Amino acid sequence: MQYFVVMIDYGRRGREAVVDPEITRREVVFRIASGEYQNVSFIHEIAENSVEDVTEAILTEAALPQIPPEEVDLQAVRLDHTRDLRKHERT
Repeated sequence: MQYFVVMIDYGRRGREAVVDPEITRREVVFRIASGEYQNVSFIHEIAENSVEDVTEAILTEAALPQIPPEEVDLQAVRLDHTRDLRKHERT
C-alpha cells in the first residue's frame, strides 16, 4: 500500500496532517498547484514499510505549468504561423 501524508501548518491554530490512501501523487501535486494545500510543512510518501520525504520534489512539480498534451495542437500553431507570415508579406 502506498499513500501520502501532507502536513499543513496553520500557524497559531496548529498543524494538520492530511492522510488519504486514495489520493495519488498527481492529486497531491494538483491540490498544491491549485492552492488547496497551502503552507505545506512536509510531504511524506509511505510505501510498504518505508517513509520517504518527497516535499521538495512535489513542490517543484507543482510549480511547473501543467499543459495536457491533448490541449496542444501543433498543426494549428504551424498554420497560424504560416498565416501570420503571409499577412506580413502583403504589407
